[in-house]
Amino acid sequence: MNRIAIYDMDRTVTRHATYTPFLLHAARTLHPWRLFLAPFVLVTISLYLLKLIDRARLKEWNQALLLGRAIHPARLAPAVDAFAERTVATNVLAGAVARLAADRAEGYRLVLATASYRLYAAKIAERLGFDDVIATNSLAGLDTRVLARIDGENCYGPAKLRMVTAWLHDAGIARADAYIRFYIDHVSDAPVLDWAD
Repeated sequence: MNRIAIYDMDRTVTRHATYTPFLLHAARTLHPWRLFLAPFVLVTISLYLLKLIDRARLKEWNQALLLGRAIHPARLAPAVDAFAERTVATNVLAGAVARLAADRAEGYRLVLATASYRLYAAKIAERLGFDDVIATNSLAGLDTRVLARIDGENCYGPAKLRMVTAWLHDAGIARADAYIRFYIDHVSDAPVLDWAD
């Protein structure tokens, strides 16, 4: 039997959400002038709250505002690494660290499943000892630049369940051959919680 412990990230492993802090950190590091565009983030949030755009579009527009429409991964990497380092040092819940250690000691495969972008969530997961990451992917251009576009689905709500089951399939693990724990903080993860053991 495969033992798998799946963790949401924002407010489950971390104290606070990470997406907006990541964008602000990266903008401050790479393009400080883009911080003058930060008030427009409030406009995109308002459009989302009024249900005029979905969560995926919100993320894409805010990334375009604060990081630009495309950025080379090598240019972004130092900001990602610094953000991951700071997040692990200052924004990770002690209880989550203890739970990860206990699950690891019990032989669970540790999986981070998050709506956060893989480009920084994977670095946080690596530092915390996760085995696998399921996250929102960024579209890469033909020149490998990271585009302000989501590749596939935003790993949120029912889409998270689809992405988790796809990961399980790709890992060659039948659902019947797995015992799955799932740690969450929000009702949006109910589809995966209902599916887990």
